[in-house]
Amino acid sequence: MAIPVRIGTRKSVMALAQTEDIARRLSAAASELDVQIVKFETIGDSDQISKLLPHGGKGGAFVQEIRGAVVAGKLDACMHSLKDMPGNEDTPGLVIGATLSRDPPTDALVLREGVTLEDLRKSRGKGYSIGTNAVRRGAYAKRLFPEIEIIHFRGAADSRVRKLDNREKQRLPGGGEVGPVDALIMARSGLERVGLIHRMAHEFSPHEMLPSAGQGIVAVECAVNDWQTRRYLSLIDDPVARLSCDAEREVLWVLNGHCNSPMAAFSTINGSEMTLSASVLDEEGGSFIETTRTGSADRPRELGRAVAMELLDKGAAAIIERTRPE
Repeated sequence: MAIPVRIGTRKSVMALAQTEDIARRLSAAASELDVQIVKFETIGDSDQISKLLPHGGKGGAFVQEIRGAVVAGKLDACMHSLKDMPGNEDTPGLVIGATLSRDPPTDALVLREGVTLEDLRKSRGKGYSIGTNAVRRGAYAKRLFPEIEIIHFRGAADSRVRKLDNREKQRLPGGGEVGPVDALIMARSGLERVGLIHRMAHEFSPHEMLPSAGQGIVAVECAVNDWQTRRYLSLIDDPVARLSCDAEREVLWVLNGHCNSPMAAFSTINGSEMTLSASVLDEEGGSFIETTRTGSADRPRELGRAVAMELLDKGAAAIIERTRPE
């Protein structure tokens, strides 16, 4: 008799592709499972205009409702992009049961027709605009192209590219419009998921634009006491992604950042060693603190704490506080 496993996810093209991948992996690992995908239209999906802050950041906009269904017993598990999960708070009763192998974690530049990367570089961005819905990407873009105009640009990955190509403006809450934009900064993995990787004009190295904590990792949450689901999810858990998850999210936990804090954390593993870099910026990219440490790969949280404490010693708390909403 088949064992049903209900997994909740957002309705976006990218989220569904990620969840279908989870379903394939679970079915391959345990043929007795009947994996059922339950689609949610979250606040962040239905409201494509507002900034995420009024909805409680990415956590409130994309994660909270689906998590609630797991806590209520309506779902066995739920899928998130790890970077969308708040790192400075716990959800009582839930645990990350699996982290999938990491997709490319870097950010990508997408250009409209007639604009080149050299155009942005020669003028340092003067006269051009870049659309992004991430304060981290916007802050790094201001460091790379100080004269650029950053426009808050919402929407699923495929719809943002369509709006770029069609020179569509971004509507604002309460009326009015901004844009159109000349370029977008998006997650490379997101472009790949929606079949638009050919639109990547430039891949930012971590030195240029340090990735968000957990970027490129898909996480699956379940109830902490649901041992059957936890056992099945453990079959698809990637140990390397798990180590990176623990190290990078520990940085967020110690710094107690918020959804309006431009913060980044990214780790690599070489044999038994892990190297972790993290940064804190203000929204204009003017104030910038970064640090890198190497430690034992089997003690990721300890390394994450050490990196976060070094950032605090360098003044990160003051930058975070300045960007905190009133």
